[in-house]
Amino acid sequence: MANAHSADTARPSRRYALLIEIALAVGGFAIGVGEFTIMGLMPDVARALSISEPQVGNVISAYALGVVVGAPLIAVMGSHFYRRHLLLMLMAFFALGNIASALAPDYHTLMIFRFISGLPHGAYFGVASLVAASLVPPHKRAQAVSRVMSGLTIAMLIGNPLATWLSQMMSWRLAFAMVGGIAVLAVVLVFVYLPLNRQEKRNSPMQELTALKRSQVWLTLGVGAIGFAGMFCVFAYLAPVLVNVTQVSPYWIPVAQAAFGAGAIIGNIVGGKLYDRMQLKGVGWLLVWCIAILLLFPLAAQSLWSILLICVAVGTMVSLSPALQTRLMDVAADAQTLAAASNHAAFNVANALGPWLGGIAIGAGLGWTATGYVGAAAAAVGLVVFFFAYRQQQRYG
Repeated sequence: MANAHSADTARPSRRYALLIEIALAVGGFAIGVGEFTIMGLMPDVARALSISEPQVGNVISAYALGVVVGAPLIAVMGSHFYRRHLLLMLMAFFALGNIASALAPDYHTLMIFRFISGLPHGAYFGVASLVAASLVPPHKRAQAVSRVMSGLTIAMLIGNPLATWLSQMMSWRLAFAMVGGIAVLAVVLVFVYLPLNRQEKRNSPMQELTALKRSQVWLTLGVGAIGFAGMFCVFAYLAPVLVNVTQVSPYWIPVAQAAFGAGAIIGNIVGGKLYDRMQLKGVGWLLVWCIAILLLFPLAAQSLWSILLICVAVGTMVSLSPALQTRLMDVAADAQTLAAASNHAAFNVANALGPWLGGIAIGAGLGWTATGYVGAAAAAVGLVVFFFAYRQQQRYG
């Protein structure tokens, strides 16, 4: 099993390691607000740009496509950089992409800028996860990864609802401007707290590409790309579901986002601990949980109290993220950067696939809540991919 640590590097004190994790988590917070806030602003963006809500779904998918393209490309091409330098460049680029998004004059320009903004996303989280894993003993790696990922989940709990509420009061452009500012803060914190380790092992691009020869890497990515699509299918259309099905004021959208964020924080913690304890088996149980939640969503959408509860439950699906992230570190051998970054490419395949499938179901007249059934089907396919991975591991070790 591959070790994600630099063997020749002494671990920092727990206090200093925590400061590094916080700095990295602020970058995750910026990415979380940048990726998810637009979902709560779907009606506002549609109205401002004179487009349909499924077209706003295409803007979400454009960002996701940027992650899918950027994660492996940057991970391979940036493998010879020190991790500190790469993280600083990625977050600075992310800041610029979001500031440009705030200034986009029309639908097509916004799509282009969202694609550009997505390019550094996966590589940032991949490299940040490797840094976090290097700070702790091997049996605590998934929990360290989950702490860095907590920036993303805190964004779901606090950042997204706040950005949505402020943007409802003023303009949807404010959300992207805020993200740009937070990303600049992350650059400063990483610069201050993450030291440059000149003894750090760096790979050649060709060595990173060896990860693509491993079937377990592809199967793990398949679980994320398909199984996680269900969460995005539901979350992308949560705002119109609240307005059209639950029939509440749009001002409840930030509350529902906060409920989702609370579930994401719980799921992020549980996912890391479950994988450290159960390894690959834990992923299977998480997928079963996801299917059950998504099947309940259409029923729960009928009243305010039940949709808020189901939003918490849907948020717990984030538990797959630290589990699959650490799984990729385990099976990637010496190609750590590409594998770790590709996890977020897979999740953003899910982020593109989920809204697209949901949009097809809605466009076919199946109703806004059909996203729950479509999402459950996607999670079930992810479970099938998991069984292939589990059987192969049992057979070949």
